[in-house]
Amino acid sequence: MGFGPFLRLDELTPDVALIQALKERWDPECHAFLFPWGHMIPTLEDVVRSTSLRVDGQAVMGVTYTSYQELPKRLLGLAVMRERSSLIPRMRLQASLGVVSVCHQTSESQADYVAQMMEDARATLAEEEGVAADRDLRRFLILVIRRLILGTRGDPVSCRCLPLLEDLSSVGSYAWGAALLAHLFDSLGTFSRVTGVAGFFPLLQVWAYHHLPSLGFAEPRRAGAVPLLRRWRFRQDEQSLRRQVTMIHDALSSMPFGHASTSSLSPFPFLCLFDSRLTDFSSCGVQVQWTPYVGEDDAAQPWVE
Repeated sequence: MGFGPFLRLDELTPDVALIQALKERWDPECHAFLFPWGHMIPTLEDVVRSTSLRVDGQAVMGVTYTSYQELPKRLLGLAVMRERSSLIPRMRLQASLGVVSVCHQTSESQADYVAQMMEDARATLAEEEGVAADRDLRRFLILVIRRLILGTRGDPVSCRCLPLLEDLSSVGSYAWGAALLAHLFDSLGTFSRVTGVAGFFPLLQVWAYHHLPSLGFAEPRRAGAVPLLRRWRFRQDEQSLRRQVTMIHDALSSMPFGHASTSSLSPFPFLCLFDSRLTDFSSCGVQVQWTPYVGEDDAAQPWVE
């Protein structure tokens, strides 16, 4: 279905300050970030290089039903929360996949936590076959699509895209990456004082790390890894959120007009980061990278073409 590389991405820690600063520079009239040097947006190329999700194919769209009671019962074996609702409690979905009882212990590493979830899920799903296996696959896909690709802030999981999962053989023909980007744009247009962004926020972080190399607070994890989201480890800043956001805005506003550059950068241009975010761009050389993927080995990324 084309989700393999996306589902193998590592733990993604949100850089809340960077996301909020970018959101506050979003121009809802032209659907782009407004910077002193002009407008910039994440593109379909950024999506496919960062996530490996396909951006060509059938559009992720369909009919909105007045009632979703029949479809989830038939395809998922689960019921919606209310008569005219399209929502299913997330815990009920997770319970159906055998992972509801797994708790992340304070002393437990993320790798051990995920391994335990996988073990419990395999024990639940191993005996399923035929119609039951298809039902479990749809449960898993609706969880991934509605919590990650088309994520929202609420806890329940929407079934509005469930009709696209009825024929499992056609799921891989949809442009899920394009839908991810459209959903993210729609989320950025919400009230700017709301902290965070619905949708797949790591795309914004990696986009900023590649195109605005003097921003952010990340460190390289795996040189040359693809998709590009696998290359970064997101580090936490101990300063207050508002202070971090203000510093990012100040850095963007103080960038001299005309200093945007198209020259090439090394894969890991964070050579001037210290214990806190930068407030002065004067020592950073290239500030804006318009062509950050020059020199990438596209043979290792067949989905890019």
